Amino acid sequence: MKPPDDPNRSAAATEPVPATRERIIRAASRLMQRQGYDGTGIKQISQEAQATLGSVYHFFPGGKQELALAAISRGDQEFVEQLRAALYSDPDPARAIVVLCRSLADSLRLSDWLDGCPITTTALGTVGRLPDIQSAAADTFARWRGVVFDRLLESGVRESDARDLAHTVISTLEGAELAAQVSRSSRPLEVAGIHLSRLIALYR
Repeated sequence: MKPPDDPNRSAAATEPVPATRERIIRAASRLMQRQGYDGTGIKQISQEAQATLGSVYHFFPGGKQELALAAISRGDQEFVEQLRAALYSDPDPARAIVVLCRSLADSLRLSDWLDGCPITTTALGTVGRLPDIQSAAADTFARWRGVVFDRLLESGVRESDARDLAHTVISTLEGAELAAQVSRSSRPLEVAGIHLSRLIALYR
């Protein structure tokens, strides 16, 4: 028998917890990736996630700042997976970096050049104002550099060189992705892939 409706039950309590929370994070991540932190509101996130405002604040009592941290964490995990898959797609990291750049260009093209780096777009508008978000973004870039560093080290690149190369790879990818977005062209990423490949080859 179906229990009688209780009007005092919150909207958050009546929705499936994992599904609702995940929808909210996905919505926040997608919107902040395209609009940045300041351009994205809690109400817009709730509408995009098809969740009530009560649900949003139930799962994220810290509001938009807590949601931004969750969005950065999600973007971090997704790119780490993409980064590892591409870097291990070929025994030679010099060739693998070309694969990675093509993969980034393909993803951008499929999004009609809207979905660039979620970390950069989210964090840039918070620099100097919201240190927790800035710190989370810095940690994320360090983690990405760590993935590249490990791959280069495994391939025989000296530790000091691998560390510097990892910085160069991530910084170049960030700039090339932004340039590709603005120009609506895969060319910046293609060129970045070619030259990063040549650079890595010099150290092996």
